[in-house]
Amino acid sequence: MDVARNPEMADAAPTPHEPPVIRREDYTPFPWLVPETRLHFDLGLEATRVVSKLTVARNAKAHRVDSIRLNGDGAELASVKVDGEPISDWTMDGDDLIVPLSGDAHEIEIATEIAPSANSQLMGLYASNGMLCTQCEAEGFRRITFYPDRPDVLSTYRVRMEGDAQQFPILLCNGNKETEGALDGGRHFAEWHDPWPKPSYLFAMVAGDLVANSSTFTTMSGRQVELNVWVREGDLPRTEHAMESLKKSMQWDEEVFGREYDLDLFNIVAVSDFNMGAMENKGLNVFNTKYVLADPDTATDADFDAIEGVIAHEYFHNWSGNRVTCRDWFQLSLKEGFTVLRDQLFSQDMQGEAVKRIEDVRILRSAQFPEDSGPLAHPIRPDSYREISNFYTATVYNKGAEVIRMMRSMAGPKAFRQATDLYFDRHDGEAATCEDFVKAMEDGAGLDLSQFRLWYSQAGTPKVDVTLSHEGDIATLTLRQTVPATPGQPAKLPMPIPLRIALFDREKGTHAGEQLIVIDRAEKVLSFEGFAAAPVLSINRGYTAPVAIERHVPREDLVFLAAQDDDSFARYEAMQELVVGHLVAALGDGLSDSDREAGQEAIASAFGAIIADEALDDSMRGELMMLPSQTYLMEQMLVADPGRIHVERESLKAWLGNRFLSQLEALHDRVSAVPYSMESAARGARKVKTQALVYLAAAAPEATAERAWDQFNAADNMTDRQGALMVLAGLEGVDRTNALLDFYNRYQGNELVIDKWFTLQALSLHPDALAHVKALAKHKDFTLRNPNRVRSLYMAFAGNPHAFHVASGEGYRVLADLILALDPINPQTAARFVPALGRWRRMEPGRAALMRTELERIAAAETLSRDTFEQVTRSLG
Repeated sequence: MDVARNPEMADAAPTPHEPPVIRREDYTPFPWLVPETRLHFDLGLEATRVVSKLTVARNAKAHRVDSIRLNGDGAELASVKVDGEPISDWTMDGDDLIVPLSGDAHEIEIATEIAPSANSQLMGLYASNGMLCTQCEAEGFRRITFYPDRPDVLSTYRVRMEGDAQQFPILLCNGNKETEGALDGGRHFAEWHDPWPKPSYLFAMVAGDLVANSSTFTTMSGRQVELNVWVREGDLPRTEHAMESLKKSMQWDEEVFGREYDLDLFNIVAVSDFNMGAMENKGLNVFNTKYVLADPDTATDADFDAIEGVIAHEYFHNWSGNRVTCRDWFQLSLKEGFTVLRDQLFSQDMQGEAVKRIEDVRILRSAQFPEDSGPLAHPIRPDSYREISNFYTATVYNKGAEVIRMMRSMAGPKAFRQATDLYFDRHDGEAATCEDFVKAMEDGAGLDLSQFRLWYSQAGTPKVDVTLSHEGDIATLTLRQTVPATPGQPAKLPMPIPLRIALFDREKGTHAGEQLIVIDRAEKVLSFEGFAAAPVLSINRGYTAPVAIERHVPREDLVFLAAQDDDSFARYEAMQELVVGHLVAALGDGLSDSDREAGQEAIASAFGAIIADEALDDSMRGELMMLPSQTYLMEQMLVADPGRIHVERESLKAWLGNRFLSQLEALHDRVSAVPYSMESAARGARKVKTQALVYLAAAAPEATAERAWDQFNAADNMTDRQGALMVLAGLEGVDRTNALLDFYNRYQGNELVIDKWFTLQALSLHPDALAHVKALAKHKDFTLRNPNRVRSLYMAFAGNPHAFHVASGEGYRVLADLILALDPINPQTAARFVPALGRWRRMEPGRAALMRTELERIAAAETLSRDTFEQVTRSLG
C-alpha cells in the first residue's frame, strides 16, 4: 500500500531530511475504486509521453472525500482532464497530484512526460542498452504517471504502445495482445488487455530489439498457452534451461497446489540493468539476465539451480501474489514468504530434498539471523517503515517461508493443501492480509493458531535450550525457549515451536521412530520410556523451526549423529555444531593443548567417516564437508573479533587438510574422472571436487596451486573452472595471475561471467584482497550504473570478513565511500550495503568504533535518499 505521502498515515512534520514513518495500524481503504485503467505510450528513449485514463468510482467502504490523491515521483505533468474537460483547479501536495471530484463516478485523463534514459534509479520506465522496460514494485508506477500507487487499488488494464518500428520492433505488456499494426513514418503499435484486476505495482511493459525462444504449454483443463523467453539475439542459445524451468514450474503448480495458468500468453524478458532478481508482473515477468541465461560453459551448477528456482518463484506468484495480492506493504510476507516456500518445495522435488533443505537453512542463517540479532530486526509483518524498499528482506522472504513451513509441518501436507485451496478460493481477486492467510490455515487444516500468530508480530530468533537426562529406563527431555529482545520489543512471549525429534539407541545406531513435538510455553518437559542406556537425541530434524538450538551434549554424541543420523539435515547440523563448538571454545578463553587436540580429533572422526562413507551420495558429502562460514561463527558470539575467527577457522581447515591429505587427493582424483553431465551424480562429483581443493589448498598451497591450475585448464564446464579459479584467487603465485587473465580474456564481453571474475577476487582469501577490490573499482569494466556489476564487487567484498573487517577500518571506509557515491544514482541498491556496517554492536570495541564512524559520516551527507537514510539511522539508533 502506498501511504508514504498520505498525511493521514504519516507522523506529523518530519524534517526535510527525515521521511515520515508509515504505520500499519493507520491503514484506511482508498476512497476511490479504479475499475479500469487505459494507458497510451508514445515511446522514446530520451522522452516518452504517457496518457492515462482512469475510470473511478467512490468506494462505499471508505470515508467520503471530494478529491482523489494520485501519487507521483518525477514525471512531468502536462495536462489533467476530468470527464473529458480540461481542469485547472488541481493542486500538488509534495509530489502528489490532488484532483477535485464532486460526483460518485468520473473519468480522469492525465498526460505526463518522462525521460527513460535519465532514470538511473531503474524504477518506473527506464532505458537499458537501447531497450525500454519497467520496474514498478513497490512504488515505481508513480514514476510513469500519477496514480493511486498502492496495492489495494485493483484495476483491469488496456494499453496501447506506439514507437519506432526499427528501434522497438517488439512491444510487450501485461495480459494478452489483442492487435498490432503499422503506422506512418516507420512507426508501429500494439494493444494489450489484461482482464485480471491487478494493482499498479504489477504493471509492466518492454519495448526493444529482442528475439524469443518460443514454446507452448497445455494446462490441466486443455488450454494451450504460448510461452516466450525474450532476450537479445546473441543470448538466445542460453535460454533453453529457462524455458524448461518454466514448463516444469507450470506443471508442478498444477499437480501440487492445483493452480492453473489463466492467460493465453506468458512472457519472460531478460534485462541486464535490474535492481532485483526478477519481477512477477502479470503475464510479463521481467528478469535479471543472471536468472535467465545459462549454458555449461558460462553457468555453474548453482546458477542452473538458481535460474530454475527464481523462474518458479515468479511463476508461482501468479496465484500467490497476483490473483491474491497484498492489502498493504506491511503484508509483503503474505505473498513473498508463501511463494518462497512454494519455490523451495518445488526445488526440493527437482533437485532432492536433503541438499536443498541444507542450502535454504544456510541462506537463512547467513542473511536472516544477522537481521534478527541486529539493529534492523523486524517481524515478518513489520509495524512501520519509512521506505518500503528496505523491507524486501531475508526476514520477510526467508523467515516468512519458515513460518508458513511450520504451519505445514503441524498440519501435514494433505491438510495444508486443503487450507491453501481455501485461501485461494476465499481471496481470489482480492488484496488480502497475513491474518486472512492464517485464518484459512486454521479453517482449512483444523489448526488453532491463536498463539502461533506471535510469529507474525515478534522479531528475533528464538533460542531453545535442550537438556536430555536419563534415569532407570526413562529419558527426560527438557526444552526451554527464550526470544531475545530486539529494537522496540524488549519483552517477548513464548511462541509455538514445532520440532521433529528422534531418540537413537547408541548401541544399535537406530531409533524407534520420529515424532513431532510442539513447545508452546517457556518450558516443556517430556519423558520417554524404554531406554536402558542414555539415548542420543536428534532434534529439529529437517529444520522444522527457524530457531537456534542450544544443547548440552557430550562431544561423542555429535560425532555419532554426524556419522550415523538418518536425517540428512540433522547429520549436517551435528557436523556444524561439532565444528562451531570447537571454534567458539578456542575463541573464548582459549584451549589447552589437550582440549584443542580432543576437539580436533572429534571433528576428524566425523570428517573421516564422511569422506569414507560409500553409501553417501556426493551432493550430500559436499555439504557435510563445508565448514561453518565465518559470518555464521561471528553470530555465535556476543562480541566478535573477525581477525581471530579467520585465523582459527583457517587453522582448522589446514589441520584437516593435512590430516586427510592423501584421502582428499584420492577423492579429488576420483570425482575428477566423472564426465560432465547434469545428472545428480555428476553434479555431486563437481561439488566434492571443489571442497577437496579448498582443504588441500589450506594444507599444501604450492602443490594444490598446480592441481587447481590443471583443473582450470582441463575444465569443460564453468563449475569446475570457477571452483579452480576460486582456490587459485586465494593463493600467491604465477598460476593465480595466469588463471585470472585467462578467465578474463576468455569471457570478455560476457557481462554475467565477468561479474563472476569480479566476485571471485572480492571473495578471495588472498592477503591483499582489499587492495584488489580497490583496484577493481577502477577497472574499465566496472560501473556504478549496473546493479549486477556493483553487487559483484562490493556485495562480495562486504561478505568477505577477512577483507572487509581489516583492523585498520579501511574496508569500512571503502564501503561507506561506495554508499555515498551510489546513493544519488541508485538509492535502492545503495541502501542494501548499509547493513554490513550496521553490525558494529557485535564487533570488538576497536572495529565497532570504526564502523560507527563510517555510518555517522554517511548520515551527515547533505542529501540522502529515503532508502539509505532509514537504513543508516536505524543502524545507528
